[in-house]
Amino acid sequence: MFTLPALPYAMTALEPFMSAKTLEFHYGKHHQTYIDNLNKLIAGTELENETIESIIMKTAGADDKAAIFNNAAQTYNHDFFWKGMRPNTDITEPNDQLFEMIEKSFGSMGDFYGELKTAAVSVFGSGWVWLVLDGETLKIVKTANGSNPLVDNLKPLWGLDVWEHSYYLDYQNRRADYIEAVLRNLLNWDFIAANL
Repeated sequence: MFTLPALPYAMTALEPFMSAKTLEFHYGKHHQTYIDNLNKLIAGTELENETIESIIMKTAGADDKAAIFNNAAQTYNHDFFWKGMRPNTDITEPNDQLFEMIEKSFGSMGDFYGELKTAAVSVFGSGWVWLVLDGETLKIVKTANGSNPLVDNLKPLWGLDVWEHSYYLDYQNRRADYIEAVLRNLLNWDFIAANL
C-alpha cells in the first residue's frame, strides 16, 4: 500500500512563493486523498503489490479502471512535483550537460522558460506541464487532468501542477504569476539533472 512521502523540505521552505497554507492543503489534503483513494481501489486486486508506474501503465486508457488510473497518476505526479521544487534559499542552476541540452532543444534558456510558461498558461482547465526526455531531445508537453508522460513512453524530468488547488490560495486566478514564481524561484535543477 502507498503512503504519503515526507516533503523534502519544511512546510514553510517555499515561502513567499508558495505558502505553508497551500502546502497544508495541496500536499496534506489533496495528495493524501489521491493516495487514500488509490489504496482503497487496489486493495485485494492484482494491482495491490504493483509499483505506482506499473499501475499507471496497466490502467491507462481502460475505461473500467479510470478511477484507479486517475488516483495512481495523481499520486505519482504530486510526488514528482514536490521533489521538483527546492527552497528559494537553495539556488541551483542547470549543470553543463543540462544547459547544453536546453540550448540544443530550445535555442536558449530564455526560450526554454518562455515555452514552458506559455504551455503552462495555455492548459485548459486542470492539468500538468512537463519537461520530458524524448530520446536525446528535451521537450515540453501538456497533459490533461491527472495524466502524465509515462503513458506516451516519454521520460518525465520535471512536472508543474496547474490545477487550481496548486495556486489558488496564494494567487487566486493569477495562474501566470504562480508559474513565473515557481520557474524563477523554486525550480530544482539538481532534481532535473538527476532524472536525465
